[in-house]
Amino acid sequence: MIKYKLSCNKCRFSFDSWFASSTEYEKLKKKNFLSCINCGSKNVQKSLMAPKVINKKMENIEVHKNQKIKDIHKKLKEYQNFIKKNFEYVGENFAYEARSIHYNNKKKYKKGIYGTASDVELKELKEEGIDADIVPWIDNNKN
Repeated sequence: MIKYKLSCNKCRFSFDSWFASSTEYEKLKKKNFLSCINCGSKNVQKSLMAPKVINKKMENIEVHKNQKIKDIHKKLKEYQNFIKKNFEYVGENFAYEARSIHYNNKKKYKKGIYGTASDVELKELKEEGIDADIVPWIDNNKN
């Protein structure tokens, strides 16, 4: 596989595309199968690209970045476990339950609540003076 940076001569849009080989790119170009993803023009050509050469310093930087990502992932999992142990899960009814607690005080939870809400619901809750925050959630099925 090879990645080329392509540019459109019509709208000047630049984008990346993968090809099985440089020969495959040439075949597709010759048959006029390549088009701009922005405007649809067939007037697309390869741009200059520099190969990615990995030296020892860059390799160490990549290892460091990967370790940071793992550390962040681990910390998010710790937060998730804390939330699961100390808050009541209300699912997609989060906005409704938050309003019930705020306005009616009928529903009393021994713990705070957590669940899912849309951006619009969160905005409305904040406008109503109901404190709610977004916590990044990592699916247990993903790496």
